[in-house]
Amino acid sequence: MRNSRLLSVEFWKKWIWSFVRLVLIAGLSFLILYPILQKISTAIKDKEDLYSPIVMWIPIHYTWDNFKQAIMIMDYWDTLMNTFALSISTTILTAASCALAGYGFARLKFKGSNLLFAGVILTILVPPSTILIPLYLNLKDFTLMGIIPLLTGKSVNLLNTYWPFILTALTANSLKAGLYIFIFRQFFRGIPKEVEEAAYIDGAGIGRTFSRIMLPNAIPAIITVLLFSFVWQWNDSFFTTTYLSSGKVMSVQLAALPYNLNNIVSGGSSQADPFYLSMVQDTGILLAILPLIIIYLFVQRYFVEGIERTGIVG
Repeated sequence: MRNSRLLSVEFWKKWIWSFVRLVLIAGLSFLILYPILQKISTAIKDKEDLYSPIVMWIPIHYTWDNFKQAIMIMDYWDTLMNTFALSISTTILTAASCALAGYGFARLKFKGSNLLFAGVILTILVPPSTILIPLYLNLKDFTLMGIIPLLTGKSVNLLNTYWPFILTALTANSLKAGLYIFIFRQFFRGIPKEVEEAAYIDGAGIGRTFSRIMLPNAIPAIITVLLFSFVWQWNDSFFTTTYLSSGKVMSVQLAALPYNLNNIVSGGSSQADPFYLSMVQDTGILLAILPLIIIYLFVQRYFVEGIERTGIVG
């Protein structure tokens, strides 16, 4: 009798915990999916449904005009290719430079290394808006520590070009680079030193040990950094709109979408329907995140494995 009562209590405990877990997962899933579902519903609505009191989620009049308008105004296909090229190039350069920096902090001890690493951690904590003005002025009058004026007689304006992205990625100063360096440092510290010592005994130098021994063992960290860097670069609007005031990349085109649509609809006046402008802008946002959703469907397994293994080793 007592055993059956204990079994009954254990059963109800497991059932209650399963129910609570289901509610939490359902609630979190709803919070994550709600904005996407709302934008999908808005994107396929006709203009007539905006003011219909009976239309909430499922529109009465379906239309693809919002997609056509957003694709035309954003010059979507050229913008998509340019954004892919920018994100992929900066992602590869960022992963390479941050891997080198992370390996240096993990294995190469030198005077002031701890102070420099504290500076890396500080870049994670400091809001990027605090360095916006000096960063902008430095790129507007780029001198490369005074070398360029000695050669050409004047500074170079790097704004409205892709050079700010390339230079910051090459020097491990790009978007969220401090976090990537930290990930690589923690991963390399988890690899046994005996592996490197065996390579040194065989005559390998630091560079060969890093490229032949350490990098192949750091695949989980590399995958994690590549995916994070690509997604954050794709979604970035702060630095992208700072470096590029005009250009065919997603962030710039999304920022200019309401203004351009207003000029087309109202001829430059302020008579355009703000709700209609918001509806087309939501459609543009949906088009911007759609490639990321498709990519995630194919790489989610590698992403989860990379996160788990990075956490275990680090």
